[in-house]
Amino acid sequence: MNSSLPEPLNAPVGAAASAPAGVHRLYRRLGRLGFRWLYVLDAVVVLASGAVVMTVRFGVDWPQPGESLLGLVAFMVLVQVVFYFGGLYERQSRLGNRQWFARVAGLTLVALGVSALVVLPTDRYAVPRWNLAAVGVLVALAATGNRVLSRRLRAGRFGPPRVLLVGETADTALAAEHLGETDRAAIVVGQAGPDEDVLAAADRTGATDVMLVSDPPLESVFPEPAATFETQGRGAYLRVTAATTLIGLRTVRVIGGMPYVALRATALRPSQVRLKRLTEWAVLIVAGPVLVAVTALVAVYVRVAAGPGVLYRQERTGRGGVPFTMAKFRTMSHDAEADSGPRLADAADQRVVRGCGWLRRTRLDELPQFWHVARGQMSLVGPRPERPEMTAVFEQTITGYGRRHEIAPGITGLAQTRAGYHTDAAYKLGHDLQYLMAWSPFLDIQILAATLVVMLRREP
Repeated sequence: MNSSLPEPLNAPVGAAASAPAGVHRLYRRLGRLGFRWLYVLDAVVVLASGAVVMTVRFGVDWPQPGESLLGLVAFMVLVQVVFYFGGLYERQSRLGNRQWFARVAGLTLVALGVSALVVLPTDRYAVPRWNLAAVGVLVALAATGNRVLSRRLRAGRFGPPRVLLVGETADTALAAEHLGETDRAAIVVGQAGPDEDVLAAADRTGATDVMLVSDPPLESVFPEPAATFETQGRGAYLRVTAATTLIGLRTVRVIGGMPYVALRATALRPSQVRLKRLTEWAVLIVAGPVLVAVTALVAVYVRVAAGPGVLYRQERTGRGGVPFTMAKFRTMSHDAEADSGPRLADAADQRVVRGCGWLRRTRLDELPQFWHVARGQMSLVGPRPERPEMTAVFEQTITGYGRRHEIAPGITGLAQTRAGYHTDAAYKLGHDLQYLMAWSPFLDIQILAATLVVMLRREP
C-alpha cells in the first residue's frame, strides 16, 4: 500500500492506527529500502526446521555441533537467495487465490539442488544428506505458512481490499456477484464504465484495487493507467478473455471464479532485473580475457581497412527512454549520413567501407558495447538500442513500442536471432515483447548460443 492513497471511509481501526507515529515512519523507511518481515520469518523457519530434524535424528548430542550450526546458517542464506531471485519477496497483489505451496516447494527444491552441487566438489554438507528431504519438506510448508500469515496481517493492518469494477454494466454486475467466491472480505466501492476516467474514479472512491472486467483495447491500459496504478501501490487486474488466452497467456490468478492477470507497468520484477545483472557479470568475468583479445584484433583490422577513427559513437535510446552514447567499430565512411540524414541501414548499403561488411554480418562491430554492459548502460541480451530519431517515429506509429525500453538494451536479442538484420521494426517488437514476458536466465543463455550460430552463418 502506498501512503498517498485515500484513507478508506470504513477502514477498521486496528493496532496500526494506534501505533506511535515514529513506528510508522520507521516501517515506511524500511519498506522503501526493501526490508520485508518475511526475511526474518523465513530465516527463523529454515533454522528451526533444520534444528528440529537434527534433534529428532541425533537428540541433543549433535555431531560436530559448531559445524552443524554453521551449516544450517549457510543453508538458510542459500534458501533466502533462491527465494529472493524466485520473486517470493516481491510485494504481492491483495486479490485472488495464490497457489503458494507449489511455488515455494519448487524453489526449495532448487535450493536443495544447489546445496547438493556444492557438496560434489567439497564433500561438505550444509545439512546432513539424510536430513535434506525432511528439512526441505518442513521449509516448504513453513515458508508457505509465512506467506498466508503475511496476507492476513496485511489485511488486518490496512483493512479489506476496496475494489473498483471497470467495464460494461453487465460485466461489472457479474463480477460483483462473483467476487465473494474467493475474496469475501473485499468491498466493492464503485463501478465505472469503459469510457470513464479510471484514475479519477479510483481516487474518488478510495479504491485499493481496480478490476478491468471487460476487454479494453491495449492502448487504453498501457502505458497508462498501468504505470500510475503501480506507482500508487494500487492493484490492477485485467480479466482474461478468449483473445488474451489464445495469444499464449500462461499465468493467471482467480478472482471471483474468473481468470485475471495482474497489470504491471514493467514486465520484469526487481528481483529478476538484479538476477539478470548478476548473470551478465558472471558471463563478463568468465569471457573477459577472450573478449579483450578479440576486440583488440578487430580494432587493428578496422584501423587498417577503414583508416583513422576506429570507433563510431552515436546516440541511442536506453533504459526508460533515456539516451546514451553508444560505441561500435566503424564500418561506414565518415560522411555516411551527410546527404541522407539519419536512416536505417539497407541490406546492400553502399555506405559500408569495403572490407568491413563481414564485421556487420558477423556482429563483430558490436564488440565495444561490452564496455557499456560493464557500466550498466546495456545488457548482453535485450532489445537492440535504436536511435532517438527513429524511436520517436516508432512510438508514434507502433502500439506498445515504448515497452521495449523497460530494461537496458542488449548487444543481442531475440529479434536479432529470429529476425533478419533489416526486418521491419513492428515485427521485431513482437520478439522483444515476447522476450520481456518470458525472461529467464536460461532464455538469455539460449539467445547467446543462437547468436553464435548467427555470427557463424554470416547472414545479413
